[in-house]
Amino acid sequence: MRTADIRSRFLDFFAARGHTVVPGAPLPAPDPTLLFVNAGMVPFKPYLTGEQAAPWPRATSVQKCVRTLDIEEVGRTTRHGSFFQMNGNFSFGDYFKEEAIALAWELSTAPVDRGGFGLDADRVWVTVHHSDNEARDIWRRVAGLPEARIVARGDEDNFWSMGVPGPCGPCSELYYDRGPAFGREGGPAVDEDRYTEFWNLVFMQYERGEGSGKSGYPLLGELPRPNIDTGMGVERMATLLQGVDNLYETDEVRPVLDRAAELSGTRYGADRQADIRLRVVADHVRTALMLLADGTAPGNEGRGYVLRRLLRRAVRSMRQLGFTDPALPALLPVARDRMAPGYPEAADGFARIADQAYGEEEAFRATLKQGTTVLDTAVAEAKAEGGRALSGAQAFLLHDTYGFPLDLTVEMAAEQGVEVDREGFTALMNAQRERARADARARKSGGAGGTRALRALLDEHGPTDWRAWDTLDTQSAVLAVLGAGGPVPAATEGEIVTVVLDRSPFYAESGGQESDAGRITGASAEAEVLDVQRPLPGLITHRVRVTAGELATGDSVHAAVDPEWRLGARQAHSGTHVLHAALREVLGPTALQSGSSNRPGHLRLDFPWRGALSATARSEIEEVANRALRRDLPVGVRWMTLPEARALGALALFDETYGEKVRVVEIGGAWSRELCGGTHVDHASQIGTIALTSQSSVGAGTRRLEAAVGIEGFAYLARERDLVSRIAEQLNAPRAELPERIGALLERLKAADRENARLRTRATAARAAELVSTAEDADGVRLVTTTLDAGTDEARALALAVRDRLPGGRPGAVAVGTTGGTVVLALDEAARDAGLSAATLVERLLDGRGGGSPDLAQGGGVPAGRMSATLARLPRLLARH
Repeated sequence: MRTADIRSRFLDFFAARGHTVVPGAPLPAPDPTLLFVNAGMVPFKPYLTGEQAAPWPRATSVQKCVRTLDIEEVGRTTRHGSFFQMNGNFSFGDYFKEEAIALAWELSTAPVDRGGFGLDADRVWVTVHHSDNEARDIWRRVAGLPEARIVARGDEDNFWSMGVPGPCGPCSELYYDRGPAFGREGGPAVDEDRYTEFWNLVFMQYERGEGSGKSGYPLLGELPRPNIDTGMGVERMATLLQGVDNLYETDEVRPVLDRAAELSGTRYGADRQADIRLRVVADHVRTALMLLADGTAPGNEGRGYVLRRLLRRAVRSMRQLGFTDPALPALLPVARDRMAPGYPEAADGFARIADQAYGEEEAFRATLKQGTTVLDTAVAEAKAEGGRALSGAQAFLLHDTYGFPLDLTVEMAAEQGVEVDREGFTALMNAQRERARADARARKSGGAGGTRALRALLDEHGPTDWRAWDTLDTQSAVLAVLGAGGPVPAATEGEIVTVVLDRSPFYAESGGQESDAGRITGASAEAEVLDVQRPLPGLITHRVRVTAGELATGDSVHAAVDPEWRLGARQAHSGTHVLHAALREVLGPTALQSGSSNRPGHLRLDFPWRGALSATARSEIEEVANRALRRDLPVGVRWMTLPEARALGALALFDETYGEKVRVVEIGGAWSRELCGGTHVDHASQIGTIALTSQSSVGAGTRRLEAAVGIEGFAYLARERDLVSRIAEQLNAPRAELPERIGALLERLKAADRENARLRTRATAARAAELVSTAEDADGVRLVTTTLDAGTDEARALALAVRDRLPGGRPGAVAVGTTGGTVVLALDEAARDAGLSAATLVERLLDGRGGGSPDLAQGGGVPAGRMSATLARLPRLLARH
């Protein structure tokens, strides 16, 4: 059974049994604590936790998921994949254990011609939580399972929670016995390769408290309306029904693996290391395709960094397999053709997807070319300090700044006789991840006390009466003051706390727009608003610094947005929409916004594009944007359903989530029409001006434009005018002649650089001619050795120049040592014909600290003052050849 049929059969089964079919969510997760949707239940989380009322009593979906915690294990085992699909059925206080178990059993074991998956009922095992006698009895009664195939397990395996206070409960997992060829007999507790888990039924029936781990928390009681959350692994079921060994051999993955094997001349199954690399390629190419299809672009942080890492690991793996040409143009279309039947976005947006992916590969190939120079500098610094290891900080810098995978750094460093501090690197990586997780947790919880206290406020008082679209100030009541540990009665001068108001005029950060600034003032207190967030749907929190008096729960206060801040924010956000429309008018519809940020006076907009924009294109974009301002296009807001908005042509960002009604912001009607929750000006002329200040690359295939807006835009233009005036004065030239004058200066500098290079070449040639005459005989090999107070590049150039000047007839070898402790060794053709290898000689000379090719090799680690003695060992090594 094809994977596409597994998905459709699952949905059809549950739709026929009263479940609403809910489309899967895009991979970028709406939850700020997650980068990507990593489980089928993530889009349903507000309904399962009770934060929102579910629109349906029961639902079913197929959800795309990405997990990156196990990325290093991808390919090393056949059980890990970074992209996977999860079939799920959900009940929100409707049915519970008995019906969930009955439905799972029916679909799993019913014959194919009756809509089931046709699994052999005698080979199905289940696990239950050791305390869940109810589930055990249901399995015996409904499925007729014998006691021996119902396995009781503990909290680690069969109890589920989200890791924070909230709903939790026991789970029951379904396993399939693949037979003796796959492992030992005895059930899933003995061998989970032979007994493959394919479905997990979670019974959410309790509420848990604070605590850590799988069981280090109290159960606070039963939920008033228990829920069902199940997940069937699509790839796991495909493995079983297609009769293959693992997920890499299923119909949606194997074709990519086979194409990678064909390109590299590798046979899958012949070599364990090659198999690992082929699986990495197959997994990462498919995952990258799906992330790109959902709007993620390669970048240096967050989601973009994960995507970049996946693409680069795939390219690197192909190079390790011996394929050095661009690989993605041959692999990505294969993944597209397999995934498009179920996910048409993979085909519909393929021009953009391919442009970004191929650009990322091209950039990484350039990075690899530059790698020797970057790493050589770090290695030279390590040796200059007398060390034999590259520090974890240096390896992390290569990884974080230049995109070098750790294994690449280790390999390149080993060629120069230097090890890498892996533990130091890992510590820095873990620290970075923990900072990111802590920041996400803090922002999600409003910086105080976790979501439990906030959820209690929401339950007690209802949603915040949010007035940001209508007014700049409100009379409000303080519902709660939260410190680092949770609710506190009051906060005094100097303290920073989180405040929840019953009514708020402050815009909470979202959609790229920064939160409002302003003040909260009461009869005996005054506070400065530092940040505003929406940690739970409907709830607004205010991070404040108390500047005078005491702010207490129950206070009546005046909440006021700084009007100048709001005006600047409105100008910047509307300016972002105008710039986006101008981009699409000048560059075409593929220049679709992939990220933005706006704050008073400044905006930033990212979009997919290969290469830098020309000065002409930038000028045209700026002109189109400012013409819209001069025309004073009207700015309007309309509410409608999402299908109505899409039919109208409104643009929606990939990583936003929308309710039943959406807010459409129009500037000039159809000229700019986007779904947006931000604050905006009333007419385009109120933006003032849009002055492009910079463009940059934020990853292959993605450009970033930045602009100054409003009064800041006029100030930027004034500074540019003053700068041009000073340059004109220094060059004593009219402004109109500045380009020609500066161009002439640059040409003179280039000419001077060329002359310097010519002189260096002549000096090297002269030095080489002198050194040829110093050649000594070493057991029939003409040998030249010398030391040089220069870097590795100069030593390599001199060694090659001397080698090329040695007279023919006899083997020749040239060794150049540097004051930094590096040795470069070059052999001529006669020496190689005589059986000599530069790589072998360097390894012997430097005790394994080097490598290269038969004609040219290098190594390092020679202590200061020992270079002459090291080079003096060469004649003996040559004599042994």
